[in-house]
Amino acid sequence: MADTNDINPALTTWDGALGLPRFDSISEDDFAPAFEWAMADHLREIDAIAGNAAKPDFANTIEALEVSGDALSRVAAVFFTRAGADTNPAIQALEREIAPKLSAHYSTIGANAALFRRIDALWQERQSLALTEEQTIVLERHWKGLVRSGAQLAADKQARLAEINGRLAELGTNFGQNVLADESEWAMFLTTEDELQGLPDFLIDAMAAAAAERGRPEAYAVTLSRSIVEPFLTLSARRDLREKAFRAWTARGLSGGEHDNRPVMKETLRLRAEKANLLGYENFAAMKLDNTMAKTADAVDTLLMDVWEKAVKAAGNDEKELQSLVAEDGANHDIEAWDWRYYAEKRRARKFSFSESEVKPYLQLERILEACFAVAGRLFGIQAVARPDIVAYHPDVRVYEIRDENGEAFAIFLGDYFNRATKRSGAWMNALQSQHRLPLPNGQQGELPIVINVCNFAKPAEGKPALLSLDDAHTLFHEFGHALHGMLSNVTYPSVSGTGVDRDFVELPSQLYEHWLTIPDILRNYALHYSTGAAMPDALMDKVLEAANFNQAFSTVEYTASAIVDMHLHTATTPPADPVAFQDGVLNAIGMPKAIAMRHAIPHFLHIFSGDGYAAGYYSYMWAEVLDADAFEAFEETGNAFDPETARQLLDNILSKGGSVRAEAAYRAFRGKMPTPDAMLRGRGLLD
Repeated sequence: MADTNDINPALTTWDGALGLPRFDSISEDDFAPAFEWAMADHLREIDAIAGNAAKPDFANTIEALEVSGDALSRVAAVFFTRAGADTNPAIQALEREIAPKLSAHYSTIGANAALFRRIDALWQERQSLALTEEQTIVLERHWKGLVRSGAQLAADKQARLAEINGRLAELGTNFGQNVLADESEWAMFLTTEDELQGLPDFLIDAMAAAAAERGRPEAYAVTLSRSIVEPFLTLSARRDLREKAFRAWTARGLSGGEHDNRPVMKETLRLRAEKANLLGYENFAAMKLDNTMAKTADAVDTLLMDVWEKAVKAAGNDEKELQSLVAEDGANHDIEAWDWRYYAEKRRARKFSFSESEVKPYLQLERILEACFAVAGRLFGIQAVARPDIVAYHPDVRVYEIRDENGEAFAIFLGDYFNRATKRSGAWMNALQSQHRLPLPNGQQGELPIVINVCNFAKPAEGKPALLSLDDAHTLFHEFGHALHGMLSNVTYPSVSGTGVDRDFVELPSQLYEHWLTIPDILRNYALHYSTGAAMPDALMDKVLEAANFNQAFSTVEYTASAIVDMHLHTATTPPADPVAFQDGVLNAIGMPKAIAMRHAIPHFLHIFSGDGYAAGYYSYMWAEVLDADAFEAFEETGNAFDPETARQLLDNILSKGGSVRAEAAYRAFRGKMPTPDAMLRGRGLLD
């Protein structure tokens, strides 16, 4: 076992500026011994809690657990930040090694009978302990967590559960690394003027930068970064190149070689089903939905299928219009999946007299980020102060102090916005450190949140501005909504801090925050042309807002198909022998339009296979959209999107509460009622 003398203190003692880790003092070689020592130290803490001779009470058991494992949490936070956003072969090798070790570590804790006896005693007596609501929820989480770790199982079943969890951790790591390998290894290099037909300067610049990064400064690279491949599919006049790019994009995880995810998915689904059965659940979905607002697969299915039927009908009408544009081009092919975005853009340009290439020059990353901070300032009285003097884990990462109305720093925010080959795809928020108010073993009273947003926007060529699509801008606002949930948290216990809420409630703050991007006042002040500084003309802004629901049938079909397949995979009576064939069977059964692809085909569906965070839970984006559409109507009903009282209610009842109150109670406290899907359907243009 590693000795403390072998441990780089920069990993466990964060004494850099603003309490951040000194990232530049940490090397890849530091992680392995630090993990080994920190896991052993955590087990010593657990044994001390479990072996406490005093009668169990909330302080000596639950609060002690809440602050245990601090060193391990810090090592893991730095490591997994690097693994997701700035990896390399050494980090990836260690990730494959450490994932099952961490799983085994937590299985050991889950099998600690003395620890469970203490927690179970408190759980059985909870009605007489005079606990607050937050304390009751924290106790419940620890009790249920140990039960799900097998605390009530016989020893042989505990051992099998630990074995399953360890293997699932390996498989999740392998899945994500396979997708990253397929994404980073593929590029389509264009070298002639003809191959660039239809592409605007902003995309050509981004493709030039991507090619230069790959050692081809004379070329232009179409990569599988969503911020490049989606605009390419939307704007390229070369149908053959669109098809080539689309097929590569949708074939991630299906390479047929060492990065093929088919065997990973098959084994993952089999082990998840076995795990659920061991713990007494009918299937994996039933296990995952137990602690959600939806509660049952039937409730999820009712929502998804209602939306699906409306979206497919609307998409069919849209496809007929797109097909007429094909004929106008003098072609006679059917609309295929690599055609839809291209002809939809033509249709939008005709219907609303503008194109994405007209809008993008007004959506500079710097200005949209300012807008993001400005909205938070108007709603919640906070300010973001840039700290360019502070070095984070990569030169592209920006560091901000988040201060309250009195100028006091209450959170740290890191923004990592540009795509690179060392970063996994997508966009996400994670917390290096969560807010809480408990005293720590080092004498510190509570901690400030340290939150990271990671995106994959195309990095511009040197000297060029970073321009966003409207979707990119929505993504930036979405992830900052998650960040606000973490930074505005005001709870006592770390396990219910910030985004520590029900899975189908966690997307509410992020999706709600997106609404403020398209408030006319925000666009007028921050959608400024990158070369002239002029505001987006009112006429163009009106068209953008009028077109907000354009192509929503397509977006709804591609998302909902993914959510439906996810639920079918995890409610299947028998895990499928061929998950891809199973996926195709589900899509055929529900009438998936041939010209639309799933947003995430399962071989690269990171949400549900790179770990199980959204497994049997991808529906939660739509579940939360039902809430966020209704929540924004609360502001609209006042006639002021920045109504101070409504903003205060949002802060007091949802953003600051984390998981310290039940999700439904939190929403009712804010809105006074639970919503119907109507506002969401209106927002998507699917309800008359």
